[in-house]
Amino acid sequence: MPENLELQQLVDDESETDVKIHSRKSCKCPYLGLLLATLSSLFFSLCSVIVKWMTDVDPMALAAYRYLGVLLPAIPIVIYRQEPLFPQGKRIMLLLRSFTGTAALMLSFYAFRHMPLADASVIVFSVPVFTGIFARMFLKEPCGLFNIFSVVLTLIGVVLITRPPSLFGDTINSLGESGQKTEIWGAVAAFSATLFGANAYVLLRALKGIHFSVIMTNFGSFALCQCLLVTFLIGALCVPPCGLDRYLIVALAFFSFLGQILLTLALQMEQAGPVAIARSSDIVFAFIWQVLFFNEIPNRFSIGGAVLVMSSVVLTGMRKWILALPPEANLRRNLAFLVK
Repeated sequence: MPENLELQQLVDDESETDVKIHSRKSCKCPYLGLLLATLSSLFFSLCSVIVKWMTDVDPMALAAYRYLGVLLPAIPIVIYRQEPLFPQGKRIMLLLRSFTGTAALMLSFYAFRHMPLADASVIVFSVPVFTGIFARMFLKEPCGLFNIFSVVLTLIGVVLITRPPSLFGDTINSLGESGQKTEIWGAVAAFSATLFGANAYVLLRALKGIHFSVIMTNFGSFALCQCLLVTFLIGALCVPPCGLDRYLIVALAFFSFLGQILLTLALQMEQAGPVAIARSSDIVFAFIWQVLFFNEIPNRFSIGGAVLVMSSVVLTGMRKWILALPPEANLRRNLAFLVK
């Protein structure tokens, strides 16, 4: 999902350092990193539930509140490390990364509100699959048969989830008579969020070498200003009138903060590939919350599309894991087809 984009920089900066190696060796539980990644998915999925639940507050306003959970923890970190906020030669890239990341989250919040929660989560979570395509276009990174296969598999899954009327007609609803139908603009927002998020990943790769706290501070500040401006222009800027809604907004920022911290720790303890696989549990949580909180039962098309997209994401994570293994490793030789 877009909420973990700012932390990909941590992988680029520290995945090959002695700090990370020491963290793995000193960890008494070999699966602690994967457990933390799963817990981060739990908190991020609860953020999605809050966005969908609070129908009286515009999604853009909720995005502004959510970015407080990104900005506030980053400020003391960047002050402690005495990092330059606007490093020379990287300022335009920082602005572009902030814009794409903000657009991705705003669009995903709109999708959560106007689509079934699980369907929107599946589409938004397919960001890693499309990253390889944009990395090939802008960074000239290699793009092999596996990348093409994973993109095609994901697109088929997205089509099954959104079910365009031109292909499926108007006879197939998203969730049956009692559920929420997939609105066309919600589906467009979800897929657009995926494309913006993939470009944000590519920009993070181009910003390799800059500490993640600098990127999070720039991202949080820019995103907060952008969300406040958008909500003001559309007349949606407000403070929730009732106590429960205010508590939910505090929970939104708090869960975002917990998700960020847990994902940071997970990436310090484990390779990016296994963490990406563990993060796919976000899709499972989304289906559970959809049934539990909103009484929306997904049909066979949504389930089938989710299986395809989740398979593509898991295979992409496995590929990252295998590429990080030594060339002589048996597992890498046995799964050589994933690195083509």
